[in-house]
Amino acid sequence: MGYPDNMFESIKMVEATRPRRAEMAREGLQKFLVPLSAEAREKVLRENHPDYQPDARKPIRVGPNRGEELTSEVVDILERPSRLPRDFKLEPVDYQTDVLVIGGGGAGCQAALWAAKEGAKVILSTKLRLGDANSMMSQGGMQASVNPGDSPLIHYLDAIGGGHFDNKPELLKIMTTEAPYIVKFLEELGVIWDKLPDGHFQTQSGGGASRRRMLSCRDYTGAEIMRVLRDEVRNHPDQITVLEFLPAVELIKDEEGKVAGAILFDMETGEFFVVQAKVVILATGGFGRIHIRGFPTTNHYGATMDGVVMAYRAGARLLHMDSVQFHPTGAIYPPQIHGFLITEKIRAMGGQPVNAKGELFVFPMEPRDVEASEYIQECKKGLGVRTPDGQYGIWLDSPLIEILNGPGTIERAFPAMLRQYRRFGIDIRELPMLVYPTLHYQNGGVEIDENCHSSVPNLLAAGEVSGGVHGRNRLMGNSVLDYNVFGRRAGIEAARIARETEIKGRLNLDHVWDFEKELEREGIEKKGYSPLLLPEYRNLEALKRHRTAFDPFAPAGL
Repeated sequence: MGYPDNMFESIKMVEATRPRRAEMAREGLQKFLVPLSAEAREKVLRENHPDYQPDARKPIRVGPNRGEELTSEVVDILERPSRLPRDFKLEPVDYQTDVLVIGGGGAGCQAALWAAKEGAKVILSTKLRLGDANSMMSQGGMQASVNPGDSPLIHYLDAIGGGHFDNKPELLKIMTTEAPYIVKFLEELGVIWDKLPDGHFQTQSGGGASRRRMLSCRDYTGAEIMRVLRDEVRNHPDQITVLEFLPAVELIKDEEGKVAGAILFDMETGEFFVVQAKVVILATGGFGRIHIRGFPTTNHYGATMDGVVMAYRAGARLLHMDSVQFHPTGAIYPPQIHGFLITEKIRAMGGQPVNAKGELFVFPMEPRDVEASEYIQECKKGLGVRTPDGQYGIWLDSPLIEILNGPGTIERAFPAMLRQYRRFGIDIRELPMLVYPTLHYQNGGVEIDENCHSSVPNLLAAGEVSGGVHGRNRLMGNSVLDYNVFGRRAGIEAARIARETEIKGRLNLDHVWDFEKELEREGIEKKGYSPLLLPEYRNLEALKRHRTAFDPFAPAGL
């Protein structure tokens, strides 16, 4: 397949400027192209970032955050009724456990492991297979201050600046100070970090970071971490029961208002199952498959914001759900991988973003929201590269990596990326990649404290479903760190709560029906239900069967 002929005129211009840009990189790009000032960053964000565009946000009319402006697509999903029938019975209970973990990615696996280590009986319920999550898909690495000249304090300062100073300081302090321990724990568990010949960790820079602290496992860091976490969960069947293809659809409370379990939904049979638990940990990830502002996404198939929906109906406050991260470098060509993540590590190792004329127009390692906004602005100026389907992108000049680091670097550092592009007749050692921002991360979520408590008793949250750690923009590598640090803390805290908790009185869904009454009082029209569970571009016949059987609000004929 390769690139179409009409792109090669632009590629020739990229090749013509490459020697000079390589020379600039060797001398230090900051001499020629300095990072933007705070004022310039704010300007480019307001003029170009999708969060600031018309209709990007609107007030939510119900629930704990009533009256606050949230991302419009988030509001649309939160303001939907439950998929449960009004006459749903919570008896008999199908499962009983100390701790129910909802979600089978990195945060869920860490939480289950540490709750079990602390003596709790755990059920881990996941929508798809264990490990089918954004955690598996992360490529570039994990930040941790393991080098001389670096420290948790410097890591903290980088991250709070990158988050526009909206991070919850107490959460960020925990994440950065516990990072070195997490590196050691994961290595002892079996993670094979990239190492230098002398045995020290190999580290790279990340956008917005002032030190080289990005640890990696080639370009499949998430898959490597999940390999060991998933296996370790499976190694403890006596304490951890894994339920696959059984997503949660509602939380349950007891008479004191404590969360006391959840209702699971079998997506194949349409059956519901009741799980009674002394404490629940939400680890359901983010919202990429909602396709905010119509953007493609790097996220896995099940990333539909389910945990936020359930928590919000239960009364949990949300934080920073007006903020979305768009990764600067998502593939825009070939069309078969539209939205596919091109790791930031490509730029960290010397790959440069250049326009159709081969001009380096932005410092390559700006924070992600600024970098993405610059790409959008350059395309608005008419300096993007047009694809056959009428979209525009920016060249990411990957051949520079081997010029700067030596032949064979791409095959060693980016084997998965090299294979991915080879499938379409493109050798990224010789040709640049065409990229454009892609929907990547849910910056906000369920507000938590240092021990992962939400504002609802006995409901904890960890990982991307939570809000507060990253402020309004996450730096590269901090999501992997986040789910490991706070997944662990959630598991330890959940086991403690379980030891001290008695479920009082009858189990109930009163909060669900109260929320629906609020929807009715506001006159909000029923447009489907939530949580979504899966995006609505499934096979149409399968979607029709699903809705006919299980959707009380399905339009006639669908």
